[in-house]
Amino acid sequence: MKLRYFAWVRERIGKPEEEVELPAAVVTVGDLMTWLVGRGEEYAYAFENAKVIRAAIDRRHVKPQAAIAGAKEIAFFPPMTGG
Repeated sequence: MKLRYFAWVRERIGKPEEEVELPAAVVTVGDLMTWLVGRGEEYAYAFENAKVIRAAIDRRHVKPQAAIAGAKEIAFFPPMTGG
């Protein structure tokens, strides 16, 4: 599965995207964020306040409880502001 990171999430992790093989226990976006935190301190730093992180599955905004089965791409980004 392709994971993409934007803005300060990308800066904290140190890469814009990556391909990962997820464990079977990772079934929701929230599970994925928890799993990512365990991958290293850069991920722990990026997801330290997971409640503010937004996610999109295949370019559609989703909540943390959204199932990831069948997803080709999941993107993570901080809250957006407009003007």
